[in-house]
Amino acid sequence: MSTLRGRLDSIALVDVLQLLHANRKTGELLVTGDRRGGVLYLVNGEVVHAETARAQGEPAAFDILEWASGGFEFVATAVKAVPSIRRTVPDLLMEAARTTDARRHLSSIFPDLQLVPWPTLRQPGLTRGLKFFPEDLGALVWLDGHRTFLEIIKESGMSDVSVLQACATLQDAGRLELLKPTISAAVAASRPSLFGKSGQVKLATLHEAHWQTMGPYGAGPIARVRLLLPGGPAVAPVKFVQELPGHTVGIPRELMKTWELPEGIFVAIRPAP
Repeated sequence: MSTLRGRLDSIALVDVLQLLHANRKTGELLVTGDRRGGVLYLVNGEVVHAETARAQGEPAAFDILEWASGGFEFVATAVKAVPSIRRTVPDLLMEAARTTDARRHLSSIFPDLQLVPWPTLRQPGLTRGLKFFPEDLGALVWLDGHRTFLEIIKESGMSDVSVLQACATLQDAGRLELLKPTISAAVAASRPSLFGKSGQVKLATLHEAHWQTMGPYGAGPIARVRLLLPGGPAVAPVKFVQELPGHTVGIPRELMKTWELPEGIFVAIRPAP
């Protein structure tokens, strides 16, 4: 049953958690608002697990504790969640505050998470002489020059702070470039080419020339592109042709049907590995 509820604009979540901790409560603290939601699971006043739509464990707890708007409700119930958090509540709150400060600082360095981070050196030169937090090192394998910051965070399962901190260390050393390869083009039905590949899309040659000026895409012909579609991302082989306008992407009708794309809709496109 619900034993405590309220609005975060009236009482901070930190204060709610400290109250539950002091009274050694067991149950679920549900937090909702602004199209997001999360749960903190407590046993005898200690947070043992946390979940949001994009994270679990400590990263989820840190995210939830930053929210300043929305509502909360504590439900006293047996907790069946598998423990993922070992810190005491005071320690968790201190670390959450540190994470909030770090996130605020890193967002000033990398305000646009739609950019693509690209390391300008390969290992072992990439990290030589640099100091990384152990939890940040895992981000380096995801810096392939094709994924955006947001995609790296989502696909790696790492916290945004760890990913951005690793990138900030590289950037401070002059070993990271930020790329903006994404273009926007209107969908047009293309006719099958006699020598084209199955499922091949078409773009103007000017785009290939532009992309090949960027570090990771200049080693050879660009063979595939990533299209950010309403139904989710897709990768397709590409052919560059001179006769196509720069604001248009030619897509075979069978692909338009599969991807449920109406003619004329604009989609975002960039090179794919």
